[in-house]
Amino acid sequence: MTIKKPQALVMGILNVTPDSFSDGGQCFHIDDAISGAMRLLDQGADMIDIGGESTRPGAKSVDEVDEINRVVPVIQALSRQTKTPISIDTSKPKVMQQAVEAGASLINDVNALQADGALKMAASLEVDVCLMHRQGLPQTMQKNPTYNNVIEDIQHFFQQRIDACERAGIPLDKIILDPGFGFGKTLAHNLEILRRFNEFKGLGCRLLAGLSRKSMIGAILNNRDVKGRTIGSVAGAIIAVQNGANFVRVHDVLATKDALLTLQAVNGE
Repeated sequence: MTIKKPQALVMGILNVTPDSFSDGGQCFHIDDAISGAMRLLDQGADMIDIGGESTRPGAKSVDEVDEINRVVPVIQALSRQTKTPISIDTSKPKVMQQAVEAGASLINDVNALQADGALKMAASLEVDVCLMHRQGLPQTMQKNPTYNNVIEDIQHFFQQRIDACERAGIPLDKIILDPGFGFGKTLAHNLEILRRFNEFKGLGCRLLAGLSRKSMIGAILNNRDVKGRTIGSVAGAIIAVQNGANFVRVHDVLATKDALLTLQAVNGE
């Protein structure tokens, strides 16, 4: 039997930051960042998501110039070494522009292109965009988040952002949706989103799930430390793919790829 490439793509996380919750500081310098990216590629990453500003709960904002100086040299260097797609994890229009000019082909925005000028910039760059749902800001988003109905509220938000994108000239087939596990959600909210993930398919866009090593996994595993969340994260990624995710954003690329290939073999795909 010939094993095909998994239908769900694995997005490897590369944080060029000193303060990300799981791997802050590990790839802060360019040589470390390039080495980290090549490890992800060797493990089978289908794309690399590069971020220069932590969005963990309580994280401080980063100056635009500092963020550009962190990510653009890494994107330029990687673009010369690989044809694997590169995503830029940012909410700032100028960072989007310089990252795409350096070689990025996807804008992954936790703020769903709501910053001043972000929508216009993304449309002008003509690349794919990933719109994430977030309730509140990193400094406050985990302080008692509440919803009338978490699935319906997120669907309503997504429809508003899709409409805004289409008015700006970004077509539906360039939009990816990420419901934002852990971004202004309780554990109960996160589990409900994962359980009903396929309901977001009705919006007509590709879907991304990013729950790798997050606090929801730690809580499920009796408050397990970040370093011990790999198996729980992989299980979450598999559930998300079974429920319709087209992309999974992960730290543990090899383990996730192995699990997805196994799932695909069992399904006879």
